[in-house]
Amino acid sequence: MHSAFIYLTVGKSELYREVMLAFVAAKRRFTVHLRPEDVRDTLGPSADLDAIAAALVALEGWGNVRSDPDTSRVTTVEDFHRARYLYQLTREGEAAEEALAVYDDALGRRGALQAVALADIATQLRALHELAISPRADPAKIHLSLRALVDRFTDLAANAQAFMGSLQRSIDLHDADAEAFRAYKDRLIDYLQRFITDLVATGSEIAALVARIEEHGVDLLLDEAAWREASDAAPGAAADEGDDPRDAEFTRRAQLWRERWAGFRAWFVSTPQHPSQAKLLRSQARAAIPQLLHVVAALNERRTGRSDRSADFRTLAVWFAQAPDEASMHRLWRSAFGLSSSRHLTIDADTLASRAEEPVPATTPWAQAPPLEISPRLRRTGTYERRGRPSRITDRSEQRRHLAELAAREAAEVAAARAALATERPVRLSDLGELEPEAFRLFLGLLGDALTALTPGRREVAVTTSDGSMAVRLTVLDGSRRAEIATPHGVFRGPDHLVHIVDLAAPRAELTA
Repeated sequence: MHSAFIYLTVGKSELYREVMLAFVAAKRRFTVHLRPEDVRDTLGPSADLDAIAAALVALEGWGNVRSDPDTSRVTTVEDFHRARYLYQLTREGEAAEEALAVYDDALGRRGALQAVALADIATQLRALHELAISPRADPAKIHLSLRALVDRFTDLAANAQAFMGSLQRSIDLHDADAEAFRAYKDRLIDYLQRFITDLVATGSEIAALVARIEEHGVDLLLDEAAWREASDAAPGAAADEGDDPRDAEFTRRAQLWRERWAGFRAWFVSTPQHPSQAKLLRSQARAAIPQLLHVVAALNERRTGRSDRSADFRTLAVWFAQAPDEASMHRLWRSAFGLSSSRHLTIDADTLASRAEEPVPATTPWAQAPPLEISPRLRRTGTYERRGRPSRITDRSEQRRHLAELAAREAAEVAAARAALATERPVRLSDLGELEPEAFRLFLGLLGDALTALTPGRREVAVTTSDGSMAVRLTVLDGSRRAEIATPHGVFRGPDHLVHIVDLAAPRAELTA
């Protein structure tokens, strides 16, 4: 363990921490040196000056503070020979207190789902988009916009993580105040619903802005920020060899900015294999609402006196404690849990006669005791013999034939639906015509898979069904033309797209490039 943290683990650790906090507070007021009297004034008039002086000596020994002779108030020779010191924090002591401050802040953070942060991120992305399309954007503005975006996003992600952790602890109800929980659950549920609404609306806008910025070249913006940060690189070992230290610093900074952008993009933009963090957060927030309602229902049951398992066990424990003797405890145990002797260890008359002639002490180990002969049927069924008439063999040939007919009819309907949907070339959705229910059901599945894979910024996508029997290529069309597909149950309407559906089960079937 580092010596700068020893004062937290020894006796009088509270006094040592108060003295260190006094130095931290003085530094915030731009005061560097403190005398023991100054520390006492900070701690209060009841503090013991001798104890403070001893604490400062101990802290100096651990490397948290250092002392300098105090000659500013020497007026006599006796004052000169008397030990007087000025103390100030060392680098190790200051680092230890900064680490403790971060630790205390992390433990005390409640977190929040910041809908305002989402709006701020969208605003920063709009400004960054304007800089991306500008032919002569100011590198300083690009750098400041990216810094503001990263800072706001980091705060949003950290607060969201802390809030979901504290929310789960509230749901778990570990030593929770039931009345306080019921009082704020309505506000909490309303808070979650508002954040989910804002996350759906603003999150989609952020994803679209990310796609537009990447279309105009986000790498150029990241390089501008990296060059601006690398311009202040101090000379190092590379300068001795004739190399510009800014080149190495630029490479490092550019990699760091690309990692930041990739993390930011993954937070709001989903991929087919990895859903976005915003989507996962939305799912967790939605799942928390029914969990909260379940907790409230459990609290109401406890308040109305309805019994639960924990209450039953507590009552049973009281009954055991009040039992008059051990025999009563055994009867209570058998009544409560229904446990009795094993049925396969019942003793017949012959065994009883044999044990009467040759008794077996109760202390005899099982391995040394005479064996008990047990019927295999008794071990398997719990009885010596089978009772009643034997079961008749059921003829299920009719049911098997019916299931085979259903399977064949379903396979035929699916094959007909695939044949009806397959197109020899790309066609518009509006040209598909009327579809039967089975074909329309299959069409909705294909269209849903294709639209799910069509991420922002893409205009064409090709997907294959999970069973590998169908493939579809979907292309976005310009314009606002609407498509209508008639079915026996109604009309399906939506934006028109170019679609090419192929039945891969057919020979030599393939998508048109």
